[in-house]
Amino acid sequence: MQAHLLVDEINRLKDHRLYGRVTGILGMMAEIGGVEYALSIGDRLTIAARNQRMIPAEVVGFRGDRALVMPLSTLEGAGIGCVADVTETSPALYPHPTWLGRVIDGFGNPIDGKGPLQHGHIPYKIRNSPPPAHERARVGGKLDLGVRALNQFLTCCRGQRMGIFAGSGIGKSTLLSMIARYTSADVSVIGLIGERGREVQDFIHDDLGPEGLARSVLVVSTSDESPVLRRQAAYVTMAVAEFFRDQHKDVLCLMDSVTRFAMAQREIGLSAGEPPASKGYTPTVFAELPKLLERAGPGRRSEAGAGGYAGSITGLFTVLVEGDDHNEPISDAVRGILDGHIVLERSVAERGRYPAINILRSISRTMPGCNNDAENAVVNRARQLLAAYEDMAEMIRLGAYRTGSDPRTDEAIKFNPDLEAFLSQRKDEREDLVSGYAHLAHVLAMPWDDNATAPGR
Repeated sequence: MQAHLLVDEINRLKDHRLYGRVTGILGMMAEIGGVEYALSIGDRLTIAARNQRMIPAEVVGFRGDRALVMPLSTLEGAGIGCVADVTETSPALYPHPTWLGRVIDGFGNPIDGKGPLQHGHIPYKIRNSPPPAHERARVGGKLDLGVRALNQFLTCCRGQRMGIFAGSGIGKSTLLSMIARYTSADVSVIGLIGERGREVQDFIHDDLGPEGLARSVLVVSTSDESPVLRRQAAYVTMAVAEFFRDQHKDVLCLMDSVTRFAMAQREIGLSAGEPPASKGYTPTVFAELPKLLERAGPGRRSEAGAGGYAGSITGLFTVLVEGDDHNEPISDAVRGILDGHIVLERSVAERGRYPAINILRSISRTMPGCNNDAENAVVNRARQLLAAYEDMAEMIRLGAYRTGSDPRTDEAIKFNPDLEAFLSQRKDEREDLVSGYAHLAHVLAMPWDDNATAPGR
C-alpha cells in the first residue's frame, strides 16, 4: 500500500517550477511580484522564509501588478525578496473511504495520531461549485436525527439544509453531538470551524464518543489558526461530504459554526482592502455564504447508482447569534439561504430544558409536506397547545390567570408539563423517528396506530 501511495504522490508532481518574489508585507498580507499573470484568486504559493521555513499562502486579491496573498500560518521569517513558489492553481483533496473515524485539519492532513491517511484517485476541489439546480434530485424521505424535538416538530429530510441559531453557551455543540451519534445517516462529516482548542478533545471523547466517531470524519481548525485556514476548513468539510455523497451515501454534514467562517472571510476581506459593510462584514462574506451552503443538498439525478439513488448531503449549520440578536447580518443572510431554522433560546435553557429549542420560533420548510395526515394531526395539536400556553405564560407565572376562564388555556396548562418533558432529552438518550410519534400521541392522549408512520428514503 505504501508503494501505491508513493506512485500517486509522484504522479501529482509538477514538471516545471514557477516562482516570484515577495515585494512587500503589511500586517497579515504579503505582495508577490513576477507571477501575477499566472495567478488567480484562490491559487496557492509557498513562501521560503528564513531558517528553511516554508509558509503556505493563498492569493486573495491583486493590487496593480502585484498579487496579494495571505498565509495559512504566520509570516514570521518572511521578508522582501523571499522566493514564492506557485504550488497549486486549483487546490484539491483526494478523499478515501478509510477516512471514516479520522480527524483532519484544514489542509486535509491527519491530526489524530493514527498514522497517514490513504488517498483516493479522484481529486475533489476544495472550492467546488454545487450541482446545477436543474440536475439535482429532489429532497428525499425523512432523516432520523435521534432527537425528539427535531424529529417530530422540525422533521428533516435527506438533502435538506437547516440552521441552528443560538447564542454562546446554550448547547449548540451538545445538540450536534447528539445528532451525530444517533442519526440514521450513513456518514457524518463534522466541521469544527474556529473552535476553542480546549474543547476539541472534549467533543471527540465525551460528546461524540467512539460510536459516533466510527462513522464520522472530523475537520478541525481552531480559533488561533489563520483566517485563511479557518475558511479553508469549511471548504474541506464540504469537499469530504461531497466525496461520500458521490459514493451514493446519505451524508449528514454538521458545521460549527458558519459565523466563524464569516468572521474569517471578514478578516481576509478587510486585509485585502474591501470596504466594510453591515457590522464590519465585507461584501465577499455575503457572496461566499451561498457558495458554501449551496454545496449541501441532494446529488445529481444522473449520478444515481444501481438502486436509483444519487446520495445526498443533509446540512446542519450552526450560527452563533451575537448578543442573542437573531436579526444580526449573518443570521439574516443564512436564514434566507437555508431550508429551515432551529432556534435555541437562552430563556428555555434557563428553565432547565435541554435541548433549549424554541419550537414556536423554529421551522422546517419540508413540513408538513413530508408527513402523513396522522403525523400532522399529532404535531399540529402539540403546537397549538404550546402556543396557547405561551400566549398566557406571563399571567400564569404571575398567578393572574384563573382556572376556568378559557378552556383552551386550561387544556394547555394541563398538558404543558408532559410536553416539556417530551421536548427535554438527555445527552445519552435516543428516541427514533417512529417511536417518537407514538410517544407524542400518548402524551396528548390521542389514539395512535403503530403502523401510521415509517421513515422513508
